[in-house]
Amino acid sequence: MTETAASQLRREVETRRTFDIISHPDAGKTTLTEKLLLYGGANRQAGAVRARRVDRHATSDWLALEKQRGISVSSSVMTFEHEGLRVNILDTPGHHDFSEDTYRTLTAADSAVMLIDAAKGVEPQTMKLFKVCRMRGIPIFTFVNKSDRQGRDPLELMGEIEDVLGIHATPVNWPVGAGKDFRGVYDRVERRLLLFHGGEHGAQQVSRTVVEGAPNHHAVQTAMGTAADEVLESLELLDGAGERYDAEQVKR
Repeated sequence: MTETAASQLRREVETRRTFDIISHPDAGKTTLTEKLLLYGGANRQAGAVRARRVDRHATSDWLALEKQRGISVSSSVMTFEHEGLRVNILDTPGHHDFSEDTYRTLTAADSAVMLIDAAKGVEPQTMKLFKVCRMRGIPIFTFVNKSDRQGRDPLELMGEIEDVLGIHATPVNWPVGAGKDFRGVYDRVERRLLLFHGGEHGAQQVSRTVVEGAPNHHAVQTAMGTAADEVLESLELLDGAGERYDAEQVKR
């Protein structure tokens, strides 16, 4: 291989990011994949796994069986460009009947996004997939889904993730409200509040409002509404007793 070819190959490798999304069935894995593709510009409209009445299914669920059952039974890869990087999303089966395909696909992942249902917490298939990732040294980023539905207390859920999986969790975002009162998240790293609008069930895209400032800043507290006191108390607890986020440690 010539030096030019080797340099080009190195650049191609450095600009690629490949990750898998792992979860228990019905945690929202394929829906999350569709949203990433939508906001990444790969799709004009996110597919709905259960929207069979209008014959519209998730882009990543292309087999007839997947459309009939509303689940992923085969692995697929979706690609889009984002900020100069080529992002490859591996959408793998969550159902235990097809888990061997997921285990094989994980060998190609740089990292994994572990999806947790806000109401159900850590479920059996999630634990199995987590163990595979840990065995192979795959970095894991956890995303708690369905915050717009009534779920469990965030601190309780975080405690379960740490206890059941035996890890130290460092929340980067913290939910503001829950269920019908869900307003958005507070970004602990960037020190800003992200409020979401237009996110009613079935909505294709949502808009957001950014409020800069510390959690106790007057503008931030006002924007949080009735959830302000509870969020501030939780964030103060995390700042005092929680694990510190270390970007360099994540990169290693």
